[in-house]
Amino acid sequence: MTDLIPIWIDTDTGVDDAVALLCALKLDKLAIRGISSVAGNVEHAKTFKNCRNVLAYAGREDIKVYPGAIKPMCVELDDASEVHGKDGLGGVVIPESPAEKETMHAWDAIYEAAKKEGGKLQIVAVGPLTNIANAIISHPDLKGMVKRILIMGGAAVGGNATTAAEFNIYADPHSAETVMQSGIPVVMFGLDVTVDAYLNGKDIQDIRDFNTKISKFFADVVQSNLNFYIKNYKREILCIHDACPLIYLQYPEIFTGQKAGVYVETQSRLCFGKTVTDIWSDTKFKTRETMVMLGVDREKFASTLKGLLQQY
Repeated sequence: MTDLIPIWIDTDTGVDDAVALLCALKLDKLAIRGISSVAGNVEHAKTFKNCRNVLAYAGREDIKVYPGAIKPMCVELDDASEVHGKDGLGGVVIPESPAEKETMHAWDAIYEAAKKEGGKLQIVAVGPLTNIANAIISHPDLKGMVKRILIMGGAAVGGNATTAAEFNIYADPHSAETVMQSGIPVVMFGLDVTVDAYLNGKDIQDIRDFNTKISKFFADVVQSNLNFYIKNYKREILCIHDACPLIYLQYPEIFTGQKAGVYVETQSRLCFGKTVTDIWSDTKFKTRETMVMLGVDREKFASTLKGLLQQY
């Protein structure tokens, strides 16, 4: 086997985050060096709890979870509980993790992990980027220690929090801009690609039919999201946004993208939180260091995700 890919996962554990974590645990080329929680889909106390409990439910309470930011850098927390439920997991209750609670701040834990990995650590951030920005600000030398940051957030076109902005970026645009302009290479999985990374009704039923503890948890926890999609989009689909950057690390051939410059709008009222990209015009920004993902082979994505969950 080739060398494992050391990663750090930063998450605001809601429904698709939980599914992404379950997938990450079965991606055999990834070595999870730690996980941190951040406020986003719901309040931080709940995302911290959810992350710990999902790991324990999957039998991996050995992976340490570090508490992170309880609010965005400059704005008030505006959560997504209408999509993920007030608890973040659609009302699904699972046992409390028996693991000892970590107390080191997420940004310091990320820094320590990066030092140990000697420039090889890759950060996968699937929530607001508050913890990552705090790490960059608190530890200026982190830039030379992180191979790249893969984010689920943004969009070259459109948004879901507003007509211009995607939720994870809109929730803390100042932190997102800090990350984008940090000099650390970024791979952006925005709505341009993640809305096509979905499971259809048959896929969801296939997972239910695995008839395991984890497949039952999956079926229960995604129901609130599924109801949201059916109500708002009139389709029985389930976008698993947060699994995209994790699956990409092991199966990059499933996705397509191109380099672009990306800035985050933090001043405009109408376009607040928009990831402004020059994806369609390569002469606008001097710095074009963000790989913006634009396409996904949906069938391969779905079959890969199902295969990972079937391993439980």
